[in-house]
Amino acid sequence: MIREMVCINCPRGCQIKVDTEKLTVEGNFCPRGKAYGIAEVTHPVRTLTSTAKVNHGVIARVSVKTDQPIPKEKMFDVMKEINRLQLEAPVALGQILIPHVLGLEANVIATKEVKKA
Repeated sequence: MIREMVCINCPRGCQIKVDTEKLTVEGNFCPRGKAYGIAEVTHPVRTLTSTAKVNHGVIARVSVKTDQPIPKEKMFDVMKEINRLQLEAPVALGQILIPHVLGLEANVIATKEVKKA
């Protein structure tokens, strides 16, 4: 089976075709496109970005992300964990909020500082 997709590894946005049985890639202009295409059909991963609730802060929510990509099929489960967070200000930039979320290697970290109100 051939899957067509746009490579998102660089600004060029190559239109690539991936043979899911032979694991071959056509249309990529760099080696990253080949690696992306194969990874996307065998084990897709994404970096998850969201926000979490902060109590007693100068703002009510802090931006968060996983510090490394997680399996695409775990995205909604990780979001459930993030939505359960009730952080207390202050929150530091880079602070680990959920270590090894769902037993994965990825941590959920704060991507902004929130000072106490």
